[in-house]
Amino acid sequence: MGFNADPPDRQFGEEGGRLSYGGYLRLPELLAQQQPQSQAPDELLFITVHQVYELWFKLLLHELEGARAAMFNGELWQARHLFKRVHAVERVLVEQVEVLETMTPQDFLEFRAKLAPASGFQSVQFRELEFLSGAKDERYLQRLRDAGDEELARLRRRLAEPTLWDAYLTALSQRGLPVSDAEIADSLLAVARDRSSHDDLWQLAEDLLTHDETAQLWRTRHVQMVERQIGTKSGTGGSTGAPYLRGRTRLHYFPLLWELRAWL
Repeated sequence: MGFNADPPDRQFGEEGGRLSYGGYLRLPELLAQQQPQSQAPDELLFITVHQVYELWFKLLLHELEGARAAMFNGELWQARHLFKRVHAVERVLVEQVEVLETMTPQDFLEFRAKLAPASGFQSVQFRELEFLSGAKDERYLQRLRDAGDEELARLRRRLAEPTLWDAYLTALSQRGLPVSDAEIADSLLAVARDRSSHDDLWQLAEDLLTHDETAQLWRTRHVQMVERQIGTKSGTGGSTGAPYLRGRTRLHYFPLLWELRAWL
């Protein structure tokens, strides 16, 4: 049989008739999820962009879990492959803010009152991403008053499970490098200064740093958008709005990797 021959159970095109494009993607259900609460023309834009964000968050959680497992298993090449995808998605998240900025402050004010007390602060998946990346903060569980039991259980699981940094430390230890608090700085320096022996660990650290940096870029771009839309107004969820978000732009998932630059 030649390489171009199709398998006997080929179901491509119209031959199979078992599954349609819309059926596979569940498009009727997906497209029914945009339910504006007002007659404002731009509310559909607002809902669509934020729902797309949540879909990207779901994919990021999936890929980062895979990267974490690969590091624990010593499959650094696989972790790097998955981080490449993560970085590409995160760049899309940054660029997607521009779509939302096509809405003027006046357009947003037409339906903003309908949102309260809903807020992006309540995104459980976004908190999962932060917890998985290492920025664990149990206080968020008390602040998410409207989260369901299943969502709170997910956050508690993220608080209890290893982070990406834990997985990277495991990769270092599997190479024979000590990872205690007193020795981790020396191990990171050893990786940085001996690229001939540890280039895969160095490149993986760079992947972690890119994930950290791109997440910070998104936070910065997001707060700029919020300031452009509502200025210094409070957020619909009760936060201080842009000042709170501006404070979050200084968050680092992997502070030791940033400090490493000063040690070299």
